[in-house]
Amino acid sequence: MKISVITACFNNEATIADTVRSVLEQDHDDVEYIIVDGASTDGTMKVIDEFHSRITKIISEKDNGIYFALNKGIKLASGDVIAFLHADDVYANAHILSRVNRIFSEKKVSSVYGDLVYVERNDLQKTIRRWISCEYYDGIFRKGWMPPHPSFFLTKKCYDEFGMFNTEFRTAADYELMLRMLHRNKISTAYIHEVLVKMRAGGMSNKTVKNRIRANREDRRAWKVNGLNPGFFTLTRKPLSKILQFFRKG
Repeated sequence: MKISVITACFNNEATIADTVRSVLEQDHDDVEYIIVDGASTDGTMKVIDEFHSRITKIISEKDNGIYFALNKGIKLASGDVIAFLHADDVYANAHILSRVNRIFSEKKVSSVYGDLVYVERNDLQKTIRRWISCEYYDGIFRKGWMPPHPSFFLTKKCYDEFGMFNTEFRTAADYELMLRMLHRNKISTAYIHEVLVKMRAGGMSNKTVKNRIRANREDRRAWKVNGLNPGFFTLTRKPLSKILQFFRKG
């Protein structure tokens, strides 16, 4: 099974090499790697060029943000399964894609997801927050649940059938997409109770209280555009669940 990994980047000179290496070091034998750069003005492309011969496709041009870039990558992808590894993130080890491939093959599902840890920006070995998920069941989104998007692997067929990222969203297009796929369209999924991705702390939607409020509004709109009504406490429990991640031991 071919897995297409898409990395969207913009001015990530300090971290992009770690991301690229973690993809190129994967032991799965059928990986398509696509990098979509938003016309970086720092040394990002110079770093990427050092790996040029081992990257399937590289694009560097202006775009309108990360979700536009990810959609561009989806259109270019030829894999059976699509994954996203952002320019601040790395896979937890060299066996992640082969593990994911095995679950897709064994379970015959349309999606697979796992766990994620947040690490210090300058120390990938220092975990500061754990996003430990759980087995999916119908209705769990109403309890404020969502899988960590960087650990969410989805078949190309699902993107073709149910659509790509809704670029009207600034920070919650990943939430809207997974809500649309899992909750609205009831695609099949399987959970790997392992850390698949390490994410550097400091994501855009959580940097400030203002950004968190905006993200919560977008979460509400994600339900509305899908013709769905969240539970009374759904959009309160979602951010509160993130607080608990700081106290998880594994």
